[in-house]
Amino acid sequence: MSSPIARLIRDEEGAVLVEVTVVMVLIFIFILGSVDFLFAFYQWNAVSKAVQVGARIAAVSTPVVSGLNELSVAVVNSSVPPGSQMPSFQVRCERKSETCQCMGACAGVGAYNPAAMKTIIFGRGSSSCTDAASIYEAGMCDIFPRIADANVVIQYVQTGLGFAGRPGGPVPTISISVGDMPFQFFFLSGILGFDKIQIPASTTSIAAEDLSSGAPSF
Repeated sequence: MSSPIARLIRDEEGAVLVEVTVVMVLIFIFILGSVDFLFAFYQWNAVSKAVQVGARIAAVSTPVVSGLNELSVAVVNSSVPPGSQMPSFQVRCERKSETCQCMGACAGVGAYNPAAMKTIIFGRGSSSCTDAASIYEAGMCDIFPRIADANVVIQYVQTGLGFAGRPGGPVPTISISVGDMPFQFFFLSGILGFDKIQIPASTTSIAAEDLSSGAPSF
């Protein structure tokens, strides 16, 4: 007579149920993981679009650093001939430290302007991510609500456009970057460190126009 252990080894009753259970677990992980990864690609794309919108707003808005829109006139007052090439400068502003750092020709430039940053984040005349009536009124967080001003870095770099004495201000190249934002996962969050994966930093550059939120005065 065979032993109970030998009979248990030869017993195949319920094997199909075990196999189905294992396979179904793997199928559910694959399906739910696919949903999360597709949502991750959406987040990546939305951040890229939000940065483009922010750069466009910044090109026609009051700068995040005070004094920049008067810099083309200020350099004339410091012995640069009117109509000559603008001296080079580079300004970097970030909400995380609430500072703007300027290198080069920086006469009268320096203080961080939180209201100007909010215009780029929320859109014109708004302090919310949900009240844009059209794309023309949308800010960065209307495109991707998780964007906060602490995630945004903006740079103004003189690249040869404009001239000293230009009434509308200098014409720097504006670069906006968004970073330090983790992906949001619904099903994979907390598994194998997925909740710590960062959305790749996104940057868009555009040439400035009139650096003023209102009509320029001549």
